[in-house]
Parts: sequence; C-alpha cells; structure tokens
Amino acid sequence: MSIKDGGRLSLWKAAAVVARRDFTAILFSKAFIFFLLGPLFPVAVMALAGGVGAQVQSEARVANVGIAMESADVDAMLAARERVHTVVGDAVPTMVEAARIIPGDAYDPADVLENQEGNLAALVTGTPEEPTLTATDGRLVRWQGVVGMVAAEAANPGAQTYPEVQTQAVGTSGASQNTARLQTAQGGQLLLFLLIMLLASMVLSNLVEEKGNKIIEILAAAIPMDAVFLGKLFAMLGISVVGVAVWGSVGFTVLRAGGVSLSDYANPGVGWPAFFALFALYFGMGYLLLGSIFLAVGSLANTVREVQTVSMPATMFQILVFFFASLAVTARGGWIEYTAMAFPLSSPFAMVARAATDEAIWPHLLALAWQAVWVAIFIRLGASLFRRRVMKSGPQGARKGSLIGRAFAGMFRTGSRTTP
Repeated sequence: MSIKDGGRLSLWKAAAVVARRDFTAILFSKAFIFFLLGPLFPVAVMALAGGVGAQVQSEARVANVGIAMESADVDAMLAARERVHTVVGDAVPTMVEAARIIPGDAYDPADVLENQEGNLAALVTGTPEEPTLTATDGRLVRWQGVVGMVAAEAANPGAQTYPEVQTQAVGTSGASQNTARLQTAQGGQLLLFLLIMLLASMVLSNLVEEKGNKIIEILAAAIPMDAVFLGKLFAMLGISVVGVAVWGSVGFTVLRAGGVSLSDYANPGVGWPAFFALFALYFGMGYLLLGSIFLAVGSLANTVREVQTVSMPATMFQILVFFFASLAVTARGGWIEYTAMAFPLSSPFAMVARAATDEAIWPHLLALAWQAVWVAIFIRLGASLFRRRVMKSGPQGARKGSLIGRAFAGMFRTGSRTTP
C-alpha cells in the first residue's frame, strides 16, 4: 500500500477506513439492537389502532331503517324485505319495526330521528303504495331504490319477478389490475420514504456526537476531510442495508406464517424480482442523496438542539418532495410525472411507482444513471460544505485537532515508521 501526501492515505482508502470503523462500531453496539427493535413498537401500535378502528367502524355501520306504518303494513314491509333480500343481498338495509301507527295519530319521523338515540338511521312512513323515506341526504340516495323495491313487493306480494342472473368469474380484469398496481406503487413509495427518512437521520446523531468529543477534528488531521464525509455516508448506507435486510426478513417470515404470498397481490409491471431489485437500487440512490444533505446540514450544528433546528427545513422539503412524487402516480404520462422523474430528490420515488405500473425496463436504466450523476454532485457539494464547516465546531477546534491529530495519524499510516 503506497503512502501519499506525507504518510496520509488516499481519499478512497481513507474513506474505506472511516467506513469500516463506523460500520463495525455501530453494528456491534447495543444501541443498534434497540434501533432494529424500534420499528416494532409503531407497527404494534398501528396494528392495535387498526383493529380498534375497524371494530368502531363496524359498529358505526350498523344502521337500521325503521318502519312506522299501520300494523298490517309493518308486517307486510318486513316480510317483503326478507324476500327482496334473498335476491338483492346486503344492498337491502336491515329494517325493523319503529312504530305501529293508529290512524289519526300524529307521528313526525323527522322529530323521531333527530331526538332518538340508537341505530335508527331512517324511517319509512305512509303506506306500501305511497311510502315516504326520511333520512339524511347521503342515506336518501343510497336507500331510495331498495326501499322502493321492498314497498312494491309489500304492496303486491309475488307480483314482482326477478330473473336469475348467470355468473362467470375471471381471475382478474384490466381495471382491477390497474387499481392493484396503483396500490403497489403508492405502497412502494411510502415504504421507500419511511426507510430513507428513518435511516438517513442516523448520520446526524452520529456526526454531532463525534463533533462533541472532537473525534472529527482528530480524523480531519489524519485523513482528508472529504474521506471522512464519504466514509460516514457509506458506513451508514451499509448499516441501513443491514437494517432493511433484518426488517424485510422478519416481515417476510410473518407474512408467510400468516399464509400471505406475493401471488395474492397484482404482479408489478416489471415483475416482483425486478421490482425488488429496483427498489433496493432506488433506496441506495435516495439514501445517498438525502444522507449527503443531512451530513452537510449536520456540519452546521454543534448540539442536538441545533441539529433539530437546522435539519427541519431539509426534512419538511423532503416531505413536500414525497407528496409531489405521490401526485405523479395519478398523473402518469403528464408533465408532473416527468418532472418528478427528472428532479433528483423525487426521482427515486417516482421511478419506484413507475416500476409498479409500467413494464418497460430501459427508463430505469436511464433514471439510475441520472441519479448517479446527482449523487456525485450532492456528495461533492456536501463534502465541500462539510470540509469548510466541521472544523469550526468549537473554539480553536482546528488548532487542537492539528496538535492531537499528529499523534493519531499513525493509526492510518502504512509502511515503515517515520521519524519526527
């Protein structure tokens, strides 16, 4: 191994040393174990919240239609409802006896609905020949037709004829496949966004910690500052790949144990194997883009509080970029989609969606090359800002770093020992 610049390693070799150091230090730390367990808690909370929400919605959907007519008409309507239900199915709401009206009695259905508690959502009054449905606007539109069918059956039992409809099932259709692919596109975008935002934020805490204990200044005195930037960025990318692999393996195992397989979902445009491969590549590109921004932003801060302040604009901007890429899913073939694919920060999200909805492979090759160019630009700009700002982390930081670094530089030297 050759020695360059007075015993200092070259840029890429020094970056590899920093990457290996950060990767092993984080991977074998207790904090990384808790980091891997971290997503389990929000997933458990979302699962419990989803179960409770589904139960609440099921209870809220229980809405009955009350029959308030003369006694004979109530019995006729309830019997007609059962006959119509055998033909129409659940489109017919549940009908219950609300009141048996005696001729001459005053009965105001609007007043009853507004003041009565319970699951009574509508009232049918009048007679089967001239029924009146009282309900809210949405339920009037939904139930007017089926209530008319029930009333017609009650007025003339057996007079209505309903031809038997023959059925023929198919595995899928163009509309259902398109809908399923759009859902896959949106799910892929959301998963990619959550992973990138969750994992890219690790570089900030690691950077602030090392700036606080002057490790950055020691490294800067021993190796090029650009190498520190590159090493930390790619070390965190490696840690992120480990985290995604662990979470993906656990998720796949849980789904398989629950009897869920990829065949239950619509095949993406490029197919599942290519979709997973492209997802991994776009994750790497998106992480390097956002990670380089976060590292550059982190170089401007000296404390965790300052990191939260200066990183907020970058985080909010990335959320806006994600929403813009999500909008491109519903505007395929238009300028919004093409702009989202061309803009570097939204390009990974837009292209993941395109992989789910379109069969062509060549746009992804072009997009990956385009994103690689911007990764190089972002890393170059981020490293330049990092180099100028990181040594200003404390008073006389550069001077202290240069003094301590001379002793520490031997850790990165190779070859024979040099004399002072």
